[in-house]
Amino acid sequence: MIRRFNRTKIVTTIGPASTDKHMLEKIIRAGADVCRINSSHGDHDMMKKIIDNVRELNKELQCHVAILFDLQGPKLRIGDVENQGVILVDGQTILLTNTECIGTREKLFISYPQFHKDVEVGEKVLIDDGKLELQITDIKGEEVFAKVTHGGLLTSKKGINLPNTNISLPSLSEKDRKDLDFALANDVDWIGLSFVRKPKDITDLKAIIKKSEKLSRVIAKIEKPEAVKNIDEIISVSDGIMVARGDLGVEMPMEKVPVIQKIIVKKCNTAAKPVIIATQMMESMITNFRPTRAEANDVGNAVFDGADALMLSAETSVGKFPVETVEAMQKIINEVEKQDEIYFREMPPGKFSINVLSDSISYTACTMARQTNAKAILAMTHSGYAAFRIAAHRPKSDIFIFTDNKPLLNTLNLLWGVRVFYYDKYESTDTTFKDIKQFLLDNNLVDAGEMVIHVASTPLHERSTANTIKLSIIE
Repeated sequence: MIRRFNRTKIVTTIGPASTDKHMLEKIIRAGADVCRINSSHGDHDMMKKIIDNVRELNKELQCHVAILFDLQGPKLRIGDVENQGVILVDGQTILLTNTECIGTREKLFISYPQFHKDVEVGEKVLIDDGKLELQITDIKGEEVFAKVTHGGLLTSKKGINLPNTNISLPSLSEKDRKDLDFALANDVDWIGLSFVRKPKDITDLKAIIKKSEKLSRVIAKIEKPEAVKNIDEIISVSDGIMVARGDLGVEMPMEKVPVIQKIIVKKCNTAAKPVIIATQMMESMITNFRPTRAEANDVGNAVFDGADALMLSAETSVGKFPVETVEAMQKIINEVEKQDEIYFREMPPGKFSINVLSDSISYTACTMARQTNAKAILAMTHSGYAAFRIAAHRPKSDIFIFTDNKPLLNTLNLLWGVRVFYYDKYESTDTTFKDIKQFLLDNNLVDAGEMVIHVASTPLHERSTANTIKLSIIE
């Protein structure tokens, strides 16, 4: 199934509404480029079913949908509460304890052993994405007392945010390590780490992946004030970034999130790191068959900003209209991508970059593509580096990547504008370029008379850094 792709990719979270293979096929055909598994929900048996279904469909449909496996990270939650939930009333005092119990109006269990040591009197405790708010009034040993400042219904297992607290939890919990072992055993393409606070969170995760001799790449989810503060260093060590606006908008003042989103996207574009915008993009479509006008604007603005991908969460995992949601997002992206201003963001390579040769070739290829109105840039890569660099310049030309490195086929599907194909013949440069042009002609991806730009390394068999550009006409 070779289809016309959006340049801006769509990440769909897979859950009860979309795990079935038949439904998953509909979602992929509607435009999904990446399937996300949220390890906070479901067991490994369900996750294995999703992975197997995606891979079977990739073979059957001849596509390269990537798998993003999201680790929970140091996410704090309350425990179970009695009945179907309890009502917290403004002004009441409640005990927060790390001793496991069934929650009531008077006492809640918090799954955080160091809670009493890390928090201070006066700090806020936000529950259920900030719908409920408490303020700590007293700490007695391991018992923490708080006043309800904004109450309401509280049900089991809701998340907790501590916007003013530096938590001491490790970046990978015991659950995360088990989930990570599962993800690596199943060779997922991307691993997302939640609640990243500092670069070491990412480098530690990468060290585990490397020790396991796996190839999964790492996405840092930006949800904490510490991550925003350390964003340059985090981008530097990550393979990609996710602006996770849900928790970010609770941990930080919500009015700051739009500006933070734009700043992070720009930084990622400059660093040639893919960036995903996530959370509540089409939230109303969990229950409605069309998005709100504000949601359509949100999606469109993220495309204008330069995001590589937009993510759907509950909309496709538990929503009533998963296929319609993907179709709606696809339509909005298509419309915005008709605008010239989202293209041609070429950035000259750094003067002292260690990758100055490949960077210069990618930059020059994109500049030539703009000047000649080339239909496509055709790049060969073994490491994937050229694909990241070319995509970062946002050329209006199609980006067709050819590789003999099979794991890259799915991995690169997250990148803006990139379409990936397998090629493993290395007889000569001329023969290879001819083969590639014929393949694109046979699959109606280019037409005779159109101009294309080739990017490769010569000699081809060395699979080295890109060092060659060739401008040619499709015959």
